[in-house]
Amino acid sequence: MIRAGLLISSFLLTLTSVLAQPYSADWASLDKRPVPGWFKDAKFGIFIHWGLYSVPAWATKSNADGFGSGYSEWYWQRLFAKNLKIHPEFVAFHEKNYGHTFQYQEFAAQFKAELFNPDQWATVFKQSGAKYIVLTSKHHEGFTLWPNQQAWNWNAQDTGPHRDLAGDLAKAVREKGLRMGYYYSLFEWFNPQYKTNVEGYVRERMIPQIKDLVTRYQPDILWTDGEWDHPAKTWHSEEILAWLYNESPSRNSIVVNDRWGNDTKGKHGSFYTSEYGQGEQSDNHPWEECRGIGESFGYNRNEDLADYQTSAALIHQLVSTISRGGNFLLNIGPTADGRIPVIMQQRLKDIGDWLTVNGEAIYGTERWQQAPASSTAKDAAVRYTRKGNDLYAICLTWPNQLVIPGVKAGAVVSMPGFKGVIKATSTAAGLRINAPAVTPATIPCQHAWVFKIQKAL
Repeated sequence: MIRAGLLISSFLLTLTSVLAQPYSADWASLDKRPVPGWFKDAKFGIFIHWGLYSVPAWATKSNADGFGSGYSEWYWQRLFAKNLKIHPEFVAFHEKNYGHTFQYQEFAAQFKAELFNPDQWATVFKQSGAKYIVLTSKHHEGFTLWPNQQAWNWNAQDTGPHRDLAGDLAKAVREKGLRMGYYYSLFEWFNPQYKTNVEGYVRERMIPQIKDLVTRYQPDILWTDGEWDHPAKTWHSEEILAWLYNESPSRNSIVVNDRWGNDTKGKHGSFYTSEYGQGEQSDNHPWEECRGIGESFGYNRNEDLADYQTSAALIHQLVSTISRGGNFLLNIGPTADGRIPVIMQQRLKDIGDWLTVNGEAIYGTERWQQAPASSTAKDAAVRYTRKGNDLYAICLTWPNQLVIPGVKAGAVVSMPGFKGVIKATSTAAGLRINAPAVTPATIPCQHAWVFKIQKAL
């Protein structure tokens, strides 16, 4: 009787635990989970592609062929991608600089990160105005930036830097009040188990790695990739997400993207993802646009100044993305020795300087659904965001005069960073705003200017 009672009690405890879990391992249930509010309010994040590919740090200079040939993080795969026209260029570069017999795995010993200072990185991120960070914990090469049992001797603790890069950065980032997240590639190009036994790979390597990463560092973002070979069922994605939402230490705050299988993009996940200008205007579901400062995500030594976006162009892309209801995830590619290239630091500082003045028009805002159609065009000179009854008109060129339809009479107009009076008049066509006279000493910022219209809506 005692044994039977214990079995019944154990069964009841298990049943209670299962019933207490609000999300089951199916999309119908998982898609009901509310997206934590911090993500939509944050608006701006920093992506970091850093791994063994940062040693050769080389790719062709353009992605115009549609195959991502300008992505240096794909270096290893490109050495064997004989079906792609860019294959000979990678092979020629590799053989010239490393020799015919040099194996990609040998880059691990050269990936030393000897100048990596996580506190300095975190300071750069904080000054950029970003609110969250997403580090490549493992790219398609399979090398992890944290000490991981499943990647024994193929991680940053066992070889190369001999350091927990993912953990050290997370600590520094959080000390600056920023949220930490990780990119994780579901597949690995040349993993023998993946190539011969996908189910074994998923069960014995991928799922344990994800659980280890999340349990160790409690990230607020899990940004998966490399999903395209198989549907979500093969990756056991619903099972993983149920664990994330119900049991993981990040269950209350974590957000995930939509790359959980070749059948999930734009359908499932806390937010949908797009790259290099593919994002669409939307209020129906959170989304995020990501891109590099250049054409590559990983550092590409083959790029020069002309391949990098200007500060003005990046700020305009940030504004355009937020005005269309998305988040902007801007990538940097550190060097193998652990430095953020100075040109990338400079771009981030300029964005941060702009956000210091105009952040209220970005953080915590929404798309203005009644915005003039002209403001949604690709080359629009004015973009709009809103916060409650306040409206923000973000001008990408200095406006002599601006007329905004649909604004209530009596609205009060100001320009963040400008201390003078802004003249505005209600007309039949809308609120007419005259730009103030400024000098180099009184202009509030560079690259884009904001009119704040209080009680506009």
